[in-house]
Parts: sequence; C-alpha cells; structure tokens
Amino acid sequence: MEAIEVEGLRRRYEAAGRSGGGGGFEAVREVSFSVREGEIFALLGTNGAGKTSTVEVLEGLARPNAGTVRVLGFDPFTERAYVRPRTGVMLQEGGFPSELTVAETATMWAGVTSEAGPPGEALERVGLGGRADVRVKQLSGGERRRLDLALALIGRPEVLFLDEPTTGMDPEGRQEVAELVRGLRAEGTTVLLTTHYLEEAEQLADRLAIMQAGRIVATGTPEQVVAERPSRISFRLPAGVAAERLPLGVPAAVQGRTVSVRTRELQSALTELLLWARESGVTLENLQARSASLEEAFLEIAQAGDRADAGVAERKEARA
Repeated sequence: MEAIEVEGLRRRYEAAGRSGGGGGFEAVREVSFSVREGEIFALLGTNGAGKTSTVEVLEGLARPNAGTVRVLGFDPFTERAYVRPRTGVMLQEGGFPSELTVAETATMWAGVTSEAGPPGEALERVGLGGRADVRVKQLSGGERRRLDLALALIGRPEVLFLDEPTTGMDPEGRQEVAELVRGLRAEGTTVLLTTHYLEEAEQLADRLAIMQAGRIVATGTPEQVVAERPSRISFRLPAGVAAERLPLGVPAAVQGRTVSVRTRELQSALTELLLWARESGVTLENLQARSASLEEAFLEIAQAGDRADAGVAERKEARA
C-alpha cells in the first residue's frame, strides 16, 4: 500500500504584488511519485531543484497549484486534522527557545503533540538522554539536529519527514542517525528524507528520486539509478608504451600517459585490459577500477541540467 502518493504536482511562487497572472516562479513542475508503507524514500537535488517546495506540500504547509497529493490516503492540506497526528516532521531548522533545557523543550513539544510518547524516551533514542538538563543554546549544531529529530519522533509517527536530518553532525552522529532510521523502517515507519549527503542516501534509501529544475529526472532504487551510468577504469602507461597498442575493444581516452575508460561492461573491459597487459608484458601503473557511484550519477544529471538551462537562456537571448 502507498503511504504517499503524488500526481502531477505543481507549485508556483507568484511575483511580489501579483497573483494569478504572469511572472513568478514555478518551483515544482508536474512531479509524480509514490512512497510505499514502511519504505525509506530519498528526494535528492541541488539547491533550488524543488525538494523543499515539494516536501512542504506533503507536510501540509502549503497548497499545491495543481495536481493531487495524498498522505495516508488524505489531502495533507485540506484534511490536515487527519494527517498531522500521524506524521512527524523534522525541518531544516527547529528554532526552539534557547533558554529552555533539552528536557523542557521536549516536554513542551509533547504537550502539543497528539498521543505523544514519553519525552525522555525520545531523547534517549537520539542520544540526548545525558544532555536533558542542558540549555538549547549550549548544544552543538549536531546536538540541535538530534533534538529536532527527537521532537519529530515524540508522536510515534506512521510517516516521518526528514529535511536534511544530519546537517552539522560529525560522521559518528550521521551513522547513529542512519541506524535509527533503519530501526524505524523495521518498525513499519515510512520515511521520506532529503539530504545532500549522497552516500547517506545510497546506503539508506530503498528508492530515490533526483529532482532538477522542478522535475524528477531519475527515479528507482539506488542500484538502478547508478546502473544507468558507466563504470570507470584508469591507469598510467609505462614510458615507451604507445597508447596505440591498447586493445581496440576497449575505447579509451588518453591524456599524456594517463588512460581513462568508461564502460558499462566493467568485468569484460577489465579482463581484456589485463589479458592484453600480461601478453604484452606491460604493467598498468596506478590501476583503478570502480563502478559508478550515486554521487557521480547525481553530478552528471546536475551538469546535464545546467547545460540544458544554458541552452534555453541562449535561445531566449537570440530571440530577444
């Protein structure tokens, strides 16, 4: 069953002093995707891609200009009373009173949360049990993010929205949060997260979508998205070995003595190179072979989008 359903979502910001007419900016353009119950889904994109604008609609903080959105079967904006008690939201910034202690902040939040669990339990879960008596203003940036997460969990949500949950955390903190999110999934919680840490998304997400200029341009499991990009082999040829001697079955780019190969058949290309090197008595110096990563796929998509945007701008300028 789908916990989140988005179909043809559009969200537009009108120009100052104008409404319904021209001008303004369309941040989300015909976006469609779904998230299954008990799934971790990552929404990725560069700054300005439309992630936050999309998530705000899912959280019920904004009304879409077009399209339909359902969270747990309800419209999160018009039927907020049915959705909000069953969801948890971790915004990019919490903005809590700095003079309150961690425990006071959690208790205050529990007081306005439907069916809240014990505040201390939520704090323990995110590793802040020992910091309960510390004022919020004395917390580190990473600890404040932990507090944001604890408050999002107090209502024991069925659907959890995490907007850049590990920003400001050290690697150990990010790993602990990743383990916590995996534990929530095991309990049946549906998680939608945005993150700039692509390795985090690759390790955590069951499925993901990459946004570019308000549209989804790639979606699937991390493995599916990465599989669409070529693997890479690189090495240096010994002095005196001409690049022309390389096997013709492996198309390569050569710059000086450095050879780069991009291939969708990593094993066969690497085997051919190694057999050729052995038969030719050649040592491939600094040999590296690796599959594509989510980061490479993301950057390739972002760069392609930048080139497309530049082309559109040039055509507009030519017509002007």
